[in-house]
Amino acid sequence: MSDPEAARHAAPAASGGSGRAGRNLPVAIAVGVLLGAVAVSCLLIHPVAFAGLVAVALVLAVWEMREALAKGDLHVPFVPVLVGALGMVLAGRLEGAQGLVLATTLAVVAVVVWRVAEGVTSALRDSAAGALVLLYPCFLAGFAVLMVSEPQGRWRIFLFILVTVFSDIGGYAFGVLFGKHPMAPRLSPKKSWEGFAGSVLSCAVVGAIAVPLAIDGLWWQGALLGAVVAPVATIGDLIESSIKRNLGVKDMSNLIPGHGGLMDRLDSLVLTAPLAWWVLRLIAPY
Repeated sequence: MSDPEAARHAAPAASGGSGRAGRNLPVAIAVGVLLGAVAVSCLLIHPVAFAGLVAVALVLAVWEMREALAKGDLHVPFVPVLVGALGMVLAGRLEGAQGLVLATTLAVVAVVVWRVAEGVTSALRDSAAGALVLLYPCFLAGFAVLMVSEPQGRWRIFLFILVTVFSDIGGYAFGVLFGKHPMAPRLSPKKSWEGFAGSVLSCAVVGAIAVPLAIDGLWWQGALLGAVVAPVATIGDLIESSIKRNLGVKDMSNLIPGHGGLMDRLDSLVLTAPLAWWVLRLIAPY
């Protein structure tokens, strides 16, 4: 998804026809299927189980972001950020969007107070780093909890994940087959405009098919969902690539075999979650 995953938009001339450079593709596929199975299992068990999965993912993501930002001399106040992240999941589950916003605001204030209490040296930088982690990915991921807590929540999450994943799949296929024109050569050289077009087309087609089946929406509503999700998913890739490039790291961590870090998997999903939540509320209000 991110910089190391940009081969999905790869121009053949730039990549020599290889897929994900430096990745063990069979391992990456196997681990990806396993992660998908875990998410589906939690959805089938109960919405609370899926919210719990989000909470576990955020614990790992907070740790991963903290370790990565430390390489850029940005020290995230770990305890208040972690407690804030878990509080945001709980508030989103119990109180909806208002609870999520309130919990996020309180968490940011707690981070600033905690860090200033430790000393004023570099407090502004470290507080800003903590606020960044609270917003990206924690606040954004909270919208997945909002989705699963709503009527037809399981299907809303299914659609959100499905169209976002097909942004990756369509972009990879079109990039390898047709990619010639780099999209962001300084930031992610292997992304191509052809791959981006494949992302939009794939998401629109999948959305047009899945929305009528899952939530009894209209095909054009599904196509619209896919068409607006794909560009945001690509922006999510580029944001993660930009963060890693500035920190001088290839992956956020080596937590997931064949994939790198958890944030290397979630970059598109966390950014598209608020958009998918809003569009699905328009398509299927309650």
